[in-house]
Amino acid sequence: MSVEMKDLKILVVEDQIEARALVRNTLSELGVTQVFEAPDGRAALNFIDSAFDFVDLIICDWNMPKMTGVEFLRQLRTVDPDIPFLMITGRSDLDSVVEAKTSGVTGYIKKPFSPAQLEAKLRILVHRMAAA
Repeated sequence: MSVEMKDLKILVVEDQIEARALVRNTLSELGVTQVFEAPDGRAALNFIDSAFDFVDLIICDWNMPKMTGVEFLRQLRTVDPDIPFLMITGRSDLDSVVEAKTSGVTGYIKKPFSPAQLEAKLRILVHRMAAA
């Protein structure tokens, strides 16, 4: 199965407008045109509930109001254990990495990150999707 970056439907969950714009712009440069946004985990869950089959991959911040990225991930995994989930966070301590892994994260990238670092992580996830 071939997965093209331009064909992906990606949900970006991030409370900071500037960070969301950076991710959206990077995705646009990669040819991704179907980008959906949510300001927190609760809004993301509502989006997933209404458009479950409409997202191929999720890029999510950890620290957000209302519902953190890890709380969102745990709830999401009860509905969809397989959707690729890239956590973006300033947390790099071992406990946080382990918590994300045990919660079902697919990829992890530390803030601040460059567009090239985000692209590299996404290409790894897309390659895994194609192999699945």
